Amino acid sequence: MVGVILPEAIAGLLLVFFLPGYTLTKATFPEWRVRGRVAFLRLLEFVTLALVLSVVLTVLVGYVLLTAAPGGFQAFWTDPVLEAVLAGITVLGFVAGWMRGAYRREAPPAPARESAGGDEGAWELSRELDSLGRDERRVAHELRTRAGDPAQEARLREELDRIRVRREQLREHREAEYAA
Repeated sequence: MVGVILPEAIAGLLLVFFLPGYTLTKATFPEWRVRGRVAFLRLLEFVTLALVLSVVLTVLVGYVLLTAAPGGFQAFWTDPVLEAVLAGITVLGFVAGWMRGAYRREAPPAPARESAGGDEGAWELSRELDSLGRDERRVAHELRTRAGDPAQEARLREELDRIRVRREQLREHREAEYAA
């Protein structure tokens, strides 16, 4: 008796907590592979997505069965409706993943990502704006602490104005790129 219950329990746990989410994750992201320097991170992503998606699917399927059944839904091993529906979802996810190349040795190419505009040079722009912000704070601090010399104050105010104008020009240029 125990020998029969253990495989059923393992199959049920896999269907509730892992397999539907795993196959749908593979179908959604067929280009993901657990190899190379990001293997651990990719494995963690797979397991997390599989667990969360499987639990969500189990709850949704259970809710649909509960509301659809006239006398209510009872999850018994002798009446494995929930497990059958989850197995069907698992098979559909596997077939979709197979068709998209998720189980091939070589990963299919990742889908082309269209640029939303403004992506080019975003890192460089961010670094330049940060640098200008630091320069602005440094010059403003010097202006506050070195009061007394009118020539020095005029030079610092001129430098501060030049920094602020440059930051504003960069912002306006970037906003114009997004608007286009």
